[in-house]
Amino acid sequence: MSRIGKKAVTVPAGVEVKIDDTNFVTVKGPKGELSQQISPLIKIEEEGAQLTFTPVNESLKASEQHGLARTLVHNMVVGVTDGFEKKLEMIGVGYKAEKKGNMLVMQLGYSHPIEMVDPEGITTTVTSPTEITVSGADKALVGNYAAIIRAWRSPEPYKGKGVRYVGEYVRRKEGKTGK
Repeated sequence: MSRIGKKAVTVPAGVEVKIDDTNFVTVKGPKGELSQQISPLIKIEEEGAQLTFTPVNESLKASEQHGLARTLVHNMVVGVTDGFEKKLEMIGVGYKAEKKGNMLVMQLGYSHPIEMVDPEGITTTVTSPTEITVSGADKALVGNYAAIIRAWRSPEPYKGKGVRYVGEYVRRKEGKTGK
């Protein structure tokens, strides 16, 4: 059995969890509503404010899904209560970002500005001209949108320029040497 799957998920006050017969889990809270289809190989039981997860049988597939199911539901509960966020920083001359309504406009050294409309459920804020914060209730969507922003100008190893996560280490390389 999975060590992660054995842990129970505590549902805080103000969060409502619904589980139907097909293991479709819906979680409502102050930050929104999330839903996820959980594998039928996992049995989810509600005991007061605790959710427990047990595999239906001893198969390898059920064992693989055990920890995953618990983590998916835990991330939904944390997302609707606290939310998730990723912070990005821009390093490079002339690299900057600004917000125009629900659109993120970035100058990343191209001949044109990059304009990205925030997807539903995701909000971006520009704390300074070189820092972007991506936040939302769904952990996967927040991480995916932050990765899309980063992919426009990934950090390069010679000068360290580009868009990177705050705290990300970029290994630097030595440039060419003249003879």
